[in-house]
Amino acid sequence: MTQPSDIDRAQAFEVERYKYLLQQLHAVNENVYRFLAIYQTLATALVGAALALFVKYDDWKIERGIAQIGVVAVLALVTVIAAFTVLLIVIGVLTWLDYRREECEFTEDVVRKGFRKAPDPRNFWRWYETYIVLFIVGSVGFMWLGAALVLLPAMS
Repeated sequence: MTQPSDIDRAQAFEVERYKYLLQQLHAVNENVYRFLAIYQTLATALVGAALALFVKYDDWKIERGIAQIGVVAVLALVTVIAAFTVLLIVIGVLTWLDYRREECEFTEDVVRKGFRKAPDPRNFWRWYETYIVLFIVGSVGFMWLGAALVLLPAMS
């Protein structure tokens, strides 16, 4: 039985390290969609609750002022969830950039210089995470506008 040489072990380690880096990059990409799905689910349920409160507060014999506070409280909760989701997405982007930097350094050592170009953060407008964050921020803004201009005045 032959023992693997140090070169064979080093190459096997490099292959496994590269597989790990690619797996981590994939996981970070997938997490963004999970965060978006969680935000969409929670926001939909909570805004539905706020709308139900708006429509039924008289039938439920809830005072107008209390119902207004309830609508604002639900929107505040949606805002906190949105802020946390945006934070997780930003952290995911920073993590992705770090893994990509490590991947580029790795391929420069193992393959050749310039094999993999590092991502340029100035190209953020081409990243889908940018538009997901804009969607989340825009939807929260739309909810607050709707509450301020339609729901709360109609409850007065």
